Amino acid sequence: MQSSIVLTQQGPILGARKIETPSGAYIRKESAFRDWIHDPKHGKGKKYVAEANRYHLYVSYACPWAHRTLIMRKLKGLDTVISVDVVNYEHDDQGWRFEPDEHGSTVDSVNGKHCISEVYLAVDPEYSGRYTVPVLYDKKTQTIVNNESSEIIRILNSSFNCICATEEQSTLDFYPESLRDEIDSLNQWIYTDFNNGVYRAGFASSQEAYNIAVIGVFNALDRIESILSQRCFIADNKHLTEADIRLFTTMIRFDPVYVSHFKCNHRRIIDYPHAWKYLRRLFAQSAFKDTTNFIHIKRHYYMSHTEVNPNRIVPQGPFIDYTLSE
Repeated sequence: MQSSIVLTQQGPILGARKIETPSGAYIRKESAFRDWIHDPKHGKGKKYVAEANRYHLYVSYACPWAHRTLIMRKLKGLDTVISVDVVNYEHDDQGWRFEPDEHGSTVDSVNGKHCISEVYLAVDPEYSGRYTVPVLYDKKTQTIVNNESSEIIRILNSSFNCICATEEQSTLDFYPESLRDEIDSLNQWIYTDFNNGVYRAGFASSQEAYNIAVIGVFNALDRIESILSQRCFIADNKHLTEADIRLFTTMIRFDPVYVSHFKCNHRRIIDYPHAWKYLRRLFAQSAFKDTTNFIHIKRHYYMSHTEVNPNRIVPQGPFIDYTLSE
């Protein structure tokens, strides 16, 4: 019987309690804080209502789950009304730490804490779950509203329309009613086989578990390539949706990190013509490009996952040009 590290819905937590599995596969736990912020027009009497400068995001530039929320925040024009603090890229026994540097890490400007775990414990001293990012925090009640990225992006998409930077941004809907069935279907298998699949491959502790996971990753990529040969976006030919945001944060990390670090090396994104063009098309948009920090991404994975890379050596390459040239 082999051990597997507990994984949260937001990614792997180093130093977490191990559980026993017969196959060496990795198991995720659900996020703990699942409240919702409501649009003021429909949120009368609700605990959490959208207000400018009331809410705060704790994120990591390295984390693909947190990256989703930064993209949505920028797309919806919420940069000036929802503040952000960024943890350092290193993740060790202390978890995510606030250690400002020249590459974008910040202090905890809201609570003055040293680690994200201290934020969780200040909210609930009895909390015994995982200390993950992203965290959507309410400065008014000094509590965590939500720490599930898939829900946070939907909150940002629909609940803050009254305070978006522009009228156009307030009307943008990245989870439109007409595409919800398609988006939900895509999210399900892309999350299982691709977003989470790379982690299942990278942290597998048996050959069998790795083989199953990595085959799933490339079956998913083949399927994604086929869809993108017929559509400009993953859910629809004309509309950027949350499914694209969720897909992008794994795709942009794939060639720089997952190919080598997680042994997902059948092919690279650059080897898929339609997926490669799609990725560069998204990266050309400021909401995607400006929230992508390759220094944090590479240093986090190679320096934090000592069970995968014990000497913590960060490779110089690959040197990838994401510029879109038609």
